[in-house]
Amino acid sequence: MHHFSYRDGSLFAEDVDLREVADAVGTPVYVYSSATIERHYRLFSAAVKAAAPTAKAHVFYAMKANGNLGVLKTLAALGAGADTVSEGEIRKALAAGFPPDRIVFSGVGKSESELRYAVEQGIYQVNIETEGELDLLSRVASALGKRQEAVFRVNPDIGAGGHAKITTGSSENKFGVSFEEVGRLYTRAANMPGVRMMGLALHIGSQIRETESYEAAYAKMVALVGDLRAEGHRVERLDLGGGLGIPYDIPKDFDHGPDLIEAYAAMVGRVTKGLDVELGFEPGRLIVGNAGILMTRVLHLNPRPTKQFLVVDAAMNDLVRPAMYEAYHEIWPVSEPEAGAPEIAYDVVGPICESGDTFTTGRLLPTLRPGDLIAFMTAGAYGASMSSTYNQRLLVPEVLVKGADYAVTRPRQSYEDLLGTDRAPPWLA
Repeated sequence: MHHFSYRDGSLFAEDVDLREVADAVGTPVYVYSSATIERHYRLFSAAVKAAAPTAKAHVFYAMKANGNLGVLKTLAALGAGADTVSEGEIRKALAAGFPPDRIVFSGVGKSESELRYAVEQGIYQVNIETEGELDLLSRVASALGKRQEAVFRVNPDIGAGGHAKITTGSSENKFGVSFEEVGRLYTRAANMPGVRMMGLALHIGSQIRETESYEAAYAKMVALVGDLRAEGHRVERLDLGGGLGIPYDIPKDFDHGPDLIEAYAAMVGRVTKGLDVELGFEPGRLIVGNAGILMTRVLHLNPRPTKQFLVVDAAMNDLVRPAMYEAYHEIWPVSEPEAGAPEIAYDVVGPICESGDTFTTGRLLPTLRPGDLIAFMTAGAYGASMSSTYNQRLLVPEVLVKGADYAVTRPRQSYEDLLGTDRAPPWLA
């Protein structure tokens, strides 16, 4: 479910008229709904905790999906943890109010300085992905006089996801240690001065809309836990990752119920029954995807003999998913169309100087004119977080709505900010 709906002829985010936001903040602009974020977190958290009543369950929000400070503070206040993949994300999680003992550090390429910062902050867990990282973490932590709690991320050779570029669990992917190596590495780690091994982790992909792939991967991990314990190892944690998908093709009367979440949670409970471990979960897109839109304004119409181009002021640097993943986003006019209004097949494109700057082709939409506002729906995940200044375009603002109130949680970048990051070499100054 999301909290965007038509009211009095206009699209609202909760109780805020989006035309008001566009007039005050300008376009393009990301708008997020607090109510949607809160609902999805509570649904997921309650489901996985109820499904594993004999185990302790932790939910770590995967902040790579959306690192907006307002979004993070909303989730921290609900008791969520944070799944981070860089020092910058750890710093931002701490700034948003996530305590260190609710922060996980994931990622396949952690640097020495990043690991040092994570250990210094006393974070809950490092997910180790290579033998070299194990050695580096032990060396860094022991130099600080600490033993960092960690788990091994295991590659189960079961990949899934909505696109090849977001599948992470196959042996062909770069993530995690192999099943064949984890026993030897666990034995090594048990005798290292700077690491306290606590268990295992996995993550098989993103935008997964079924539970069969998860069940196959989780069953392999449960068996691995048993094998390691039989060898005398302590295995107290099992981090099951994230990646549960969301619907992008949502009709205007869609009510995104908890069916997939409940099916997933029931499967987790069934597969891990009696295991006696602390379970970890890392949802990202599931929490924020349907909670955000990208609102943009029509600039020009460019009719051709065989098609009609609709040029908007948002571009692929603002929302790269269609160009990178061939991703689909519903497009809703901000002014509610009349019932039965005639439709035109548009190629919706942005201003960037390449043909890849195309959001959709041949999409049937009500007749639109320059100045009209439209919204790319389900843009709360991997929208603003993947944006850039390509073509020297400014980063767009982000707005968080709470009931009838809204606030700019990231202002539009200024040209002074953009130019101020550059430095001329001394021979050209």
